[in-house]
Amino acid sequence: MVFTHGALSEIRLETGEKGQRLVYAEAGVASPKVARFAATHDLRGGEFLAGIPGTVGGALAMNAGCYGSETWEVVDAVLCVKHDGELVRRTPAEFEIGYRHVAARSDSNADHEPSAPTRAEEWFVAAWFQFRAGDGAESRRTIRDLLQRRIATQPLDQPNAGSVFRNPPGDYAARLIESCGLKGFASGGAMVSPKHANFIVNTGSAKAADIESLIERVQQTVWERCHVRLEREVRIIGERM
Repeated sequence: MVFTHGALSEIRLETGEKGQRLVYAEAGVASPKVARFAATHDLRGGEFLAGIPGTVGGALAMNAGCYGSETWEVVDAVLCVKHDGELVRRTPAEFEIGYRHVAARSDSNADHEPSAPTRAEEWFVAAWFQFRAGDGAESRRTIRDLLQRRIATQPLDQPNAGSVFRNPPGDYAARLIESCGLKGFASGGAMVSPKHANFIVNTGSAKAADIESLIERVQQTVWERCHVRLEREVRIIGERM
């Protein structure tokens, strides 16, 4: 795991090839900071980023989104680094982009393009975001409204890793979990949040094994009762401890 806080923290305004204003933000910049920076410069369309509790690098890697918008909808280009340290600028057209999914296009791996990106050989270093011109004051009001909504509906006062499961097509993971009566269900120190069913919170003594066990219990219960297989949005790294 690579922590980019403090190392890749630059954010600035640039002018694109067509004269458009772009926000350049490195992978360690917090997503909410991008939203505020854009609003400060009278740019609209990035307000949703204020609701993503992570960094630009993570948002790019999983196409993070909320409130009906996704990260790659506002990406003009990305800067990637290869194993040997070479930096390469790439466009969204070079990636397969979907709901919580980003990968190199399969046709980019053809023999005539040996430098094509893959998850194994390149990492996101920064991105250029393109937002539309607008009223910065209105943008800041939108950001405040979104943050108030987030505070009201998510367990921000308890340790958690954000949304645990992806929303299945045409439905919501939280609705399915709640319909199974799992709000407040606990395993060790881990508990399905009574405030938002798609969050698992640490009540104070949770081990990684408690959280993984609870994730599996939720998946099994939703499958048995609703016949829907919930896919994890979080990524589990390493062996169970």
